[in-house]
Amino acid sequence: MDLGLDSDELVSCVACGLCLPHCPTYVISGRDAESPRGRIALMHAVQAEGAPVTDEVVRSMQTCVQCRGCETACPSGVPFGHLMEGTRAALVSAGRITGRWQRLGLAALGRPRLLRAASAGLGLLQRLRMIPSARLGLPERIPLRRPRLRASGADVLLFTGCVMDAWQRPVHRAVQRVIEAAGAGVTPTGAAAPCCGALPAHAGLERLSKSMAERVMAGLEGLGGGAGEVPVLVDSAGCGAALKDYGRLLGTEEARRFSARVFDVHEWLAPRLDRLPPVRPLEAAVAVQDPCHLRHVQRAHEPVYEVLEPFVESVATLDDDGLCCGAGGAYSVLEPERARMIRDRKLAALERSGATVVASANPGCSLHLAAAGLDVRHPLELVAQALEVPALRA
Repeated sequence: MDLGLDSDELVSCVACGLCLPHCPTYVISGRDAESPRGRIALMHAVQAEGAPVTDEVVRSMQTCVQCRGCETACPSGVPFGHLMEGTRAALVSAGRITGRWQRLGLAALGRPRLLRAASAGLGLLQRLRMIPSARLGLPERIPLRRPRLRASGADVLLFTGCVMDAWQRPVHRAVQRVIEAAGAGVTPTGAAAPCCGALPAHAGLERLSKSMAERVMAGLEGLGGGAGEVPVLVDSAGCGAALKDYGRLLGTEEARRFSARVFDVHEWLAPRLDRLPPVRPLEAAVAVQDPCHLRHVQRAHEPVYEVLEPFVESVATLDDDGLCCGAGGAYSVLEPERARMIRDRKLAALERSGATVVASANPGCSLHLAAAGLDVRHPLELVAQALEVPALRA
């Protein structure tokens, strides 16, 4: 079976094993088939040697969290994420993964009205105690109504996305307040760009992810009066990684120009901290959980610490070298047992840190960790809290 993978990328792995300690599924299983080098070996066997696509091959690909921690550890620069997405796309075409109901659910992410209705329905079922929220990775209380986001200017666009906008809109509000405190007017993207396409891409739905990418680019062209030049700020690590990858995904100069406009909000804010009013730090010991797509894909996790430090009592770096928390987009729902085992290692690292609050810049991570009983906040929620309490101002 031809997986459609780039042969040079496929053979760039030399099976050195330096990735193994950074792969969450290998760490919990010890099985080479659940490691980056093992998965690449299976890809090579199928594409180059004509090996059959057995259930073992399919399961090996399905159990990958797609955290891409292996990429930062790899001395050969193997683009594992692209290889995995390409393999999953081929398996989807062959009808081996991502069933009909999952496809319908992912397609709904690009339809705001349908998503709002589905979210409200889940919220009602939750209040009637008819669904196991923690096991399904849902918020403790799905909002039935969401605070309205209003534009305050056109200096930057704030990408609001799909699930995060439905379940964590207060985070967007807090982020907008911080950006405005730094002197920039904000235009939330809203329905103009309903979904970045990250989850469909992870599931191997290449056509759907490309369609969503094109819709985002078209929707944001000229939004806020910027004629395609206004910076696009993102407060979700997974969305930011997807938007920054449009140039590769679509392969056009237009997409590459668009991706160059995209910044994680902390990445944009860090050099502008002097524009924020001085405050007395919040009395909170905070541990930062680095979302994988911020640390390993965007390589933009360090600004989170830089932004947080002036506003909280202490900021702790975890001692697990950025190992995945197990959320993985929809992974915690599709592979709940593995996700729980991976999360247990993260919980141990958080406990060792001695922190009382966890800061995470990704909605999937924050929901997955909160389901374990932790107090999880977006980093800029903490900054907004410090800015908004008059008694704490210097």
